[in-house]
Amino acid sequence: MIQLKRYNPLTMLLDLWGLAKNAFFLVIFLFVLKSGSESTFIKYGRIAFYLFVGITVSSIILKWFTRKYKVDSSSFYMYKGLFNKFEQTVPFTKIHNVQRRTTLFHRIFGGTSITFETGTDTAVKFDVISRKEANRIEIHVKRMTLDKATTDQADSDEMGQPHTDEKIVKLDSARTIHFKPTRKDVLKASFTSLSFLILIPLVTSFYSKINDIVNVEDKAEGFLASIMNSWWVITILVVILIIASITFGIVRAFLKYGKYEISSDHERIYITKGVVDESAFTIEKDKVQAIEITQSLMKRLLGLAEIKLISAGSLGEDALDTNSLYPFLPVGRAYEMISEILPSYEVTQTMERLPKKSLWIRLLKPSWIWIIATAALLYFKPPIINHTHSWWILSAGLLIFIIVSRFLDYMNTRYILNGKFMQFKTGSLQTELFVSKREKVIEVKVTRNKFQQLLGLASIGTINRAKPVHHTGIKDVPVELADSFYTWYAGRTKEIKIE
Repeated sequence: MIQLKRYNPLTMLLDLWGLAKNAFFLVIFLFVLKSGSESTFIKYGRIAFYLFVGITVSSIILKWFTRKYKVDSSSFYMYKGLFNKFEQTVPFTKIHNVQRRTTLFHRIFGGTSITFETGTDTAVKFDVISRKEANRIEIHVKRMTLDKATTDQADSDEMGQPHTDEKIVKLDSARTIHFKPTRKDVLKASFTSLSFLILIPLVTSFYSKINDIVNVEDKAEGFLASIMNSWWVITILVVILIIASITFGIVRAFLKYGKYEISSDHERIYITKGVVDESAFTIEKDKVQAIEITQSLMKRLLGLAEIKLISAGSLGEDALDTNSLYPFLPVGRAYEMISEILPSYEVTQTMERLPKKSLWIRLLKPSWIWIIATAALLYFKPPIINHTHSWWILSAGLLIFIIVSRFLDYMNTRYILNGKFMQFKTGSLQTELFVSKREKVIEVKVTRNKFQQLLGLASIGTINRAKPVHHTGIKDVPVELADSFYTWYAGRTKEIKIE
């Protein structure tokens, strides 16, 4: 019988560290700045703080004592609860993604965190675990999953098939590295992501918290006034702020993308990133439900793109970052990488455009945002450059922006049904190209309002398995496409695989 195990005791220390970070400013206020205060509010605040800390620490310890797990040849088993017992079973066959994260805390104690994600809300997560144990569990899951393809190890030997361990070694040796960013790529990422602008809100937020406690503005009023009256001091401070912001952006980009690596073998895709805070993400190629290529306005100007993998599994708190192959790939390299990593997917760059009548229905559609904003401007009539009757400029500017945005959306929208693949491209300032297989689409729909019926148009949409469920679609396509869309989807019955 497999013995139950407790989670790593460092899990308690990690929770206590989180508690300490959240309570830092409160401790400074209650016990440092107000150390000599006899205020009733401060006294009761300290009592409430002691109670909160005591209850939280007790719950952290109790949670560790009441949580256990075990791993056998087919599943994870998790147990928790003191009076109300709760048991959860997660078969290895339901695991879609494996995600690792090694923060500074983990590095200090030689550990890591690992999460086995499924296609539902269920996930097997170890917040703190030794790297040796994490490797052992991950290899065990991979071994048992591969071993499921054979009925018995002895039968595999008789048939001349390789052992499961040999398969794992073969897969690891066959791993191909597709991308590692150069210094130029990291520098480009720091400016494209505008990460150098993050320093300003960070400093502002920190100053606001300190000012709420210490009231810096009153104490430094004379000093600030002398600075504001000296133009050369202001110039030096601005230059220092610009240099600090650029340096901060470059350092932040290096820490995030400096050790980025995209690799794959015959069955899985591997993404690793981070210098201090390391993350690793593994996904089976068969579990990729769709591909999304996004381009912001700046990325389009610079010829860059971001490839995102739509997965059936939940990707945790870092989903937006973890499922991205790399946010700043050259467009040509992005298309090449898709064919390298996922050869079963086809991306067609020649696509159909919307008919001209689709533009008119978009331009003539009422904008409730503009109507409500104009009504508010008409009522309040805010002055613009000291002219109280110039509020209409804001209304006209908003209307022009909406019209231009709709026109760009019309120009950028594309679609094509290419054999068993579908491609939708949408967006105005930012565009998204969505590519999926017919067998990965779990639902389609076609809708038509009165105006679309008069003009022979329709709206089509699809749903893919993801966490959350991924919806995509195109509005105002020809009705002929909507009819063929149903016929195209009907061919799915010959392709789907029952898991």
